[in-house]
Amino acid sequence: MQMKPFYVYFLCIIIFSSCNQNTPAKSQDKDQTHLEHPNLILTKDGVNRIKSNLENAPLFKQTLEVTKVEVDAEMANGINVPLPKDMAGGFTHTQHKINYATMQKAGVLFQITGEEKYAVYIKDMLMAYAKIFPTFKKHPVERSYARGKFFWQCLNDSNWLVYTSQAYDCIYSWLPSEDVTYLNKNLFKPYADFISIENPQYFNRIHNHSTWGSVAVGMIGLVMDDDDLVNRALYGLKTDNIDPNAKDNDGGFIKTEGQKAGFLANLDSPFSPDGYYTEGPYYQRYAMYPFMIFAQALHNKKPELKIFEYKDGLLIKAVNALLNLTDADGEFFPLNDGQKGMSIYTSSLVSAVDIAYFYGNKNQQLLSVAKKQNAVQLDETGFAVAEAIHAGKTAPFLKESINLRDGSNGDEGGISILRHNYNDHSLALVYKYAAQGLSHGHYDKLSFSLYENGDEVLQDYGLSRFVNVEQKNGGGYLIENNTWAKQTIAHNTITQNETSHFNGNFKLGSENHPELYVFNVSEPGFQIVSAKINSVYENSQFHRTLVMFKDSISSNPFILDLFRVTSSERNKYDLPFHYFGQVVNTNFDITTPKTLHPLGSKNGYQHMWVEGEGNADQGVMQFTWLDNNRFYSITSAANTEDKYVLTRMGANDPEFNLRRDPSLIIRRQAKNTTFASIIESHGTYNPVTEKADNAYSTLKDLKTILETKEYTAVSFKIEAKTYVFILANQDASKQKEHKLNLDGTDISWNGPYYFNTIK
Repeated sequence: MQMKPFYVYFLCIIIFSSCNQNTPAKSQDKDQTHLEHPNLILTKDGVNRIKSNLENAPLFKQTLEVTKVEVDAEMANGINVPLPKDMAGGFTHTQHKINYATMQKAGVLFQITGEEKYAVYIKDMLMAYAKIFPTFKKHPVERSYARGKFFWQCLNDSNWLVYTSQAYDCIYSWLPSEDVTYLNKNLFKPYADFISIENPQYFNRIHNHSTWGSVAVGMIGLVMDDDDLVNRALYGLKTDNIDPNAKDNDGGFIKTEGQKAGFLANLDSPFSPDGYYTEGPYYQRYAMYPFMIFAQALHNKKPELKIFEYKDGLLIKAVNALLNLTDADGEFFPLNDGQKGMSIYTSSLVSAVDIAYFYGNKNQQLLSVAKKQNAVQLDETGFAVAEAIHAGKTAPFLKESINLRDGSNGDEGGISILRHNYNDHSLALVYKYAAQGLSHGHYDKLSFSLYENGDEVLQDYGLSRFVNVEQKNGGGYLIENNTWAKQTIAHNTITQNETSHFNGNFKLGSENHPELYVFNVSEPGFQIVSAKINSVYENSQFHRTLVMFKDSISSNPFILDLFRVTSSERNKYDLPFHYFGQVVNTNFDITTPKTLHPLGSKNGYQHMWVEGEGNADQGVMQFTWLDNNRFYSITSAANTEDKYVLTRMGANDPEFNLRRDPSLIIRRQAKNTTFASIIESHGTYNPVTEKADNAYSTLKDLKTILETKEYTAVSFKIEAKTYVFILANQDASKQKEHKLNLDGTDISWNGPYYFNTIK
């Protein structure tokens, strides 16, 4: 009888222990490293700080409440892990995207609120994925060079693993050991191997795809404390068994023996020292999330790498560069394959801004961006941003004129942005003299686009794709991306003999780039950028100079465009201006055809309907149009044989994949010539009062007055003032002294250009 209490006590211990094995929150058989989760994006110290100071960060609290509503609503739908079937935009594709995004958010909510329902949801979802994962080899749609598991391409599977790794980290210490072992063995390790070892053509690239791949493998490696996976992510696969001639279906080459791959290589190669990403801002925006989120995880888990100090703080510079590659409304310039409308309000930029603020010396200008975004990342970086905004530390983010070099060493051309900001009005000229841009690049050397108050005035077409719209090629790229969007005639630059730059050859284009000749924005009233390239066509050299200058007569600056072409033979040159809106007036007669016909048969010309044609019957061509209730004019010095072609896209487009945008083309037959034009925004129309103000151009008598190997000079009149601009074509030295006599007037100056009024 005296032993009974002991037996009862012992029996209770056994029962309690047995029950405890199925009570995740009380699991005790973890090693110390395991118990320290979360340790990637969230940390224990960070979570505690957030919990104890939540009232000091209203924007964080607001984001948290919005996230709870979203996640609770999705959780109410139950666990749905469908067998993969669809491409981008289809039901199964969309559901798997919803699943990983919801799991990531649920993990954060579990850590911050402590509500166990979020952990249970993640566990149930992961178990469902682990059950289905081994039951099929690859996605059934055979469209990608690297088919995924749950998605049609490995890229989206990598998205899944990047986000899901964060959710897994948040519940790792909560899960029973046997569940951790099961998930690591049956889902996460095989998934990491699938993305990398089984798809080297995807993983071992220099491309935004492989960035996502390496980060996916690295993130789950950090959660699992698997150094092999982390090193694979950082440095890529060994490439002994990869075909050195293998290509992916984007036109990019796979990294092979002797070439670097992995996360660090994707930091080294595509980024310039200024933080410009060679694929363009649309894909930089897309890649910044894995770059920044993995850097944050590495900082927390492997601080010895000092990742935010890598290459002189490259990642922080990249965020600043990306924010500068936006218009007044925060939309990214659609350079290369870029979708119009993508902006700083995308979730990837919310994360990038918060992380850059936290790890980038607390730049207060970033706070104003975060305030516009009206959301923060739900971790310590977002909490710090929300606290600082609440404390009134916000400073305006100033987008000024800037030159961003391209190429890993900053020696492969670049992007220049000339800006004029006054009151609430802005004008931005984007000059692209960059490298090819990897597989997402376009054949458009020395092209430009123009923006006023965030509206495109002269456009860059961007990509031809309806992203995630299933009816349009499954949401993927359309054939017109190659036949139109990438072709030279689709951009505001010269096409020679109806043939695209480098004859549309990716390899040749990748081996050549323009060289910056002049960049000077030190004077607000006169800004200039000039660049050259001698390899777009055999025996032809291009030199384009763009000037943004201010005259007292107008509140808006003028854009002077000098495009000089020299060649060893006579060619046909087409210089398009891709505008928007309605033609108002021309100083040349337009003949309209009775039947529409394409402008040409290939290289993009097959997609342009000829709507009207005119001839140069005087020394100056002037073309005025109305868009967004603003009047614009292009004034161009004319040659007697010049022809003007008015076109509209849509020819040979049976599925209506292209926009129906108009263009003005100046067509010239010549050997050596300079296209001299001035673009101006000069008036407005009020549809309420029905009043047109300053509807006429103020420019007169634009002409080329000197054209030699050494110098190009133009003159023009704005009201009663006559201006002269002279460019020294061969010597950009600031110290070089120049002397010229123009029409009896002696002019001398130092440096590569001269600009002034003359009597």
